[in-house]
Amino acid sequence: MKPRSGRPSTPPLPSLQPLLVAGIMSGTSADGVDVALCRIRPAAQTSGSPRLQLLGYRSFPYDQPLRSTILEIAAGRRTTAAQLAQLSWCLGERYADAIAETSKALRLQPQLAAIHGQTLYHQAMPAAFLGAPIRCTSQLGEPAVIAERLRIPVVSDFRPADLAAAGQGAPLVPMLDFCSFRHPSKNRLLLNLGGIANVTALPAACSISEVLAFDTGPANMVIDLLMQQLYNRPLDKDGAVAADGRVLQPVLDRLLTNPYFSMPAPKSCGREQFGRAFAQRLLSQCRRAASRGASLRRADVIATATAFTAVTVLDAYRRLCRAHLQQHAPMARSTELLAAGGGAHNLTLMRQLQQEFAPLGVTLSSTASAGLPVQAKEAAAFALLGWLTWNHLPGNVPSATGANRPVVLGKVSYA
Repeated sequence: MKPRSGRPSTPPLPSLQPLLVAGIMSGTSADGVDVALCRIRPAAQTSGSPRLQLLGYRSFPYDQPLRSTILEIAAGRRTTAAQLAQLSWCLGERYADAIAETSKALRLQPQLAAIHGQTLYHQAMPAAFLGAPIRCTSQLGEPAVIAERLRIPVVSDFRPADLAAAGQGAPLVPMLDFCSFRHPSKNRLLLNLGGIANVTALPAACSISEVLAFDTGPANMVIDLLMQQLYNRPLDKDGAVAADGRVLQPVLDRLLTNPYFSMPAPKSCGREQFGRAFAQRLLSQCRRAASRGASLRRADVIATATAFTAVTVLDAYRRLCRAHLQQHAPMARSTELLAAGGGAHNLTLMRQLQQEFAPLGVTLSSTASAGLPVQAKEAAAFALLGWLTWNHLPGNVPSATGANRPVVLGKVSYA
């Protein structure tokens, strides 16, 4: 038979079906893995958003050797090709274990998994490499291990497609924010307090092109690094140490001169800007400030780092979010800020945020008040992104990342 000429036909896209998806998030704090099992259904109407129902979630802390290895490699202190490959496969096994344990505990069998992976490096702005400007990102966690262990397809490596389309590759959570938290008459600010803090501004009744989102700066990352160094603890539980300290205002003022905070959106940041080297500079500045006055208490360092997170979030609202909300929803009934992530458990940080935002007419609560537990939000976001990818649908929000077009995110490993 003579072959037909012309381009091969494209197979039709599958009709959209409800799926039970396991979303897996391991953030820049490198403290562990969150798994969210979500039922995701297509939109009820053609112009609507997919609907996500959280069925349950679990958190699995990294053991200290694994966490130390991740942080050392991310800092560039002990990195070989062998270690990178070994860590990626080790993380794949850990993710598979976490999904399997969550599925068993909840008596639910996911049909698809979506993993963010462990970020080791994220460079949204071009830098010279071999004579050419390069932008890049790297998340580890071998998806083929998960697909083989669990015998379900796995979507992974979400950030590169947006980065290749001239975006920042972050933040990616705004798709969930838009689909699940947009309100017909209220402005909403969705604040995620992970290792890095990011905010999504949703004007009342907004379209997806009116979403503003960006990283505001560090959230838990600097606090955690200083807690490890000064107290040999992984974090400041409930913000108790910060509550016992006093903020060193001259140090805080100096930190706020960092040029990142005056940059326009879209913008993103990570361990490269606010990692170990930054934490050491903050500590050095605290010591110098104390040498000119009272003796330095360890709690003062943690109090200053915690206030730094709160003030940079407020600064981001004043510089960028407030005008955006006023422009797109001048008649909005009210504005509320919904916090999520590990930092939402830091009572001192949350109290500071409430004190800063209340005079501006912004009420503060958490995503739990809107039906999504604070620790499950990011994992649920990647469950949604995985469902979109599986259905050949874009998952980025170009107005948030700066990408030149909506793109389908991620890569699929088949079972």
